[in-house]
Parts: sequence; C-alpha cells; structure tokens
Amino acid sequence: MNFFTCVFFGFIVAASGSLSPSFLNLTVVKFSLKSGLKAALFLIGGFATVLFFQANLGAYLSSILMENSEYITLIQQVGTGILLLLSIYFFRLYLTKEKTIKRVEIEKSKAYMHGIGMSLLNMFAIPFYFTAISLLIGLDYFEYSFINALFFSIGSTAGSFTVYATYATIANKIEHRLTVIATKMDLIIGCLTGIVGLANLVYLVWFK
Repeated sequence: MNFFTCVFFGFIVAASGSLSPSFLNLTVVKFSLKSGLKAALFLIGGFATVLFFQANLGAYLSSILMENSEYITLIQQVGTGILLLLSIYFFRLYLTKEKTIKRVEIEKSKAYMHGIGMSLLNMFAIPFYFTAISLLIGLDYFEYSFINALFFSIGSTAGSFTVYATYATIANKIEHRLTVIATKMDLIIGCLTGIVGLANLVYLVWFK
C-alpha cells in the first residue's frame, strides 16, 4: 500500500468517528466558548497526540486480536465504567457551577495537557480503530505493517484534528447563538456519556 492510500483511509475513518456527538467534541465546543479558539486548538492538539497512538495501537491489535475477542470485551467493560464515572463527574459540575459562561484564560500547556487527559479517558477509541481497520483488512483495502499503521495514524490524526478544529471554529463564530446551550454543556455531556455508558452496560450484560 502507498502512503496516500493509508493516510486517506486514516483521515476518513477518524473524521467519521469524530463527527458523531461525543464527550470529546462537546468538550471542544465548551472549551472554545469558555476559553477561546486558541485554547481549544491546544486542547485538540492534546486529543490528536493521544489519538495518533490509539490509532496505531488499534491497527496493531487488528493484526493480533481477530481471534481473541475477549480482550476487546475487557476494553469495552473498562470503557463503560469510565463513561459512567464521567457522566457522574459532568452532572456534578453542572449542579455545582454557576449557570453563566465567563471567559477564563487558560495557559496553552494546561489546555494541551487537559486534552491529553480527556483523550486518554476515551477508552472506545482503540476498539473503534480496531473494528474499522479489521473491516478494511477484510475488504482487502488495508494490509497491516508498521509503516502502513504509521501512515494510517498520521491520516487519522489529521482527520480528527480537522473535525474538532471545525467544531471549535464554528462554536467560536456563533457564540452568541449558543449562550443557552453553553450554560448547559456539562449537563449535555453528562447525559451523553451516561446514555452511551448505560447502553454499553446493557449490551455487555444481556448480549455478551
């Protein structure tokens, strides 16, 4: 496989995964409204750093764990627990914080490290990349090798960064229209992580 093919598939897979509502892109919107576009971009930089390694790991696992699905189940179980804890955390933030949005300056390094921390909590990224790459392998669109995985990860990093940066830019441009939503962002993220966590819990208990 050539460089452009691997980068293209990485970009498409990551961009499609980043488009759907998640606590990551909602956090980007919240950060953009609260601390400005520049801080949000450093936050996204933190996301992208971790996503690069998660995509690489997902590609590696796809070549090994096709016949060991119990490990994927374990990752899902851990991820479900983290999502439920995040839901409780964001509900607590919503109930204890003021219901008005105030601009708060944040250092670039803190925004970047916050992005790394949040992305590390996204336990479903690795299973997502594993599933997507396994599908590509099954369709003969991808052949695992260290170089191909590296190129795929570069594309996925670019895809995620592009989508998240778009979220941040749009949120910053239409800030005045998002005032009411912005004050309830922690509640929205808490509901989203809670619903996904509970749905995964039901799946693991009744369908596994």
